Amino acid sequence: MTTVTVFTPTYNRAYIIGQLYASLCEQTSGDFEWLVVDDGSTDDTENTIRSFIDEGKIAIRYIRQTNGGKHSAINRGAAEARGVLFFIVDSDDVLSPDAIEKLSMYYRQIEDDANFAGISGVRINKSGERIGGAFPSAAIDCTALEIRLKYGIKGDLAEAYKTDVLKRYPFPTFDGERFCPEALVWNRIAADGLKLRYTSEPIYVCEYIADGLTAKITRIRMESPKASLLYYAELYGYDIPFLSKVKAAVNYWRFAPCEKGSLSGKIKRIGLSTLPIIPVGYMFHLKDVLRR
Repeated sequence: MTTVTVFTPTYNRAYIIGQLYASLCEQTSGDFEWLVVDDGSTDDTENTIRSFIDEGKIAIRYIRQTNGGKHSAINRGAAEARGVLFFIVDSDDVLSPDAIEKLSMYYRQIEDDANFAGISGVRINKSGERIGGAFPSAAIDCTALEIRLKYGIKGDLAEAYKTDVLKRYPFPTFDGERFCPEALVWNRIAADGLKLRYTSEPIYVCEYIADGLTAKITRIRMESPKASLLYYAELYGYDIPFLSKVKAAVNYWRFAPCEKGSLSGKIKRIGLSTLPIIPVGYMFHLKDVLRR
């Protein structure tokens, strides 16, 4: 059985996905498959991936679907994956040459422990600096909520979840919306007590480019309000520090005007205790609208 499914959801990235392919061809371990879900690209993505397949250097599977957003592609990928670990790697990023080898090594340490949902390395930029600053220790066993709120780790990490776990926690989808925060699912997994083994191993190299999700996240959240409000409402309901609850409530009411539902329904979803925060959230919403 394959240990790692390197999963890449992609949309119109034919011009850059070749660098990820090159990094996969350089892996010190071949115990992986590359599963690409093309989320309705209109460029030359299909021909590009098929040319990689024809080279026969690594195991590649290509699936094309109607555009539904990254979260929809992840659901499809988890259903199709043959690896026991599911490692999401975006099409504009690359892996260190020993990434698969390190993931396989750490996975063997926790594979039979049902308390673990997966493992994680760290992301670095092309200069070798960790995204989000220094990591405090060689390894930390905790949930995805604890790594942020208890240990104060900032910046994106390089998580590889057990595939069977992700199948139990699919991303919610909403008609007309093409975005759902990945943290919504990671938090649900954490809320059920499942941990990850977070390591300080640099395995994922990334730069945030102009056409990526990170660069336009506010607009994306405004255009997918149902998923955004669900995320912030659930975050508010978790056992998290008071300041984190306030931030979640502010962001909930920041994006609430983007959803067509009734005010009473929105209040019911997050609770009456957040009513004093509505004016603050609305001020942020007005700033977002002016920026657009």
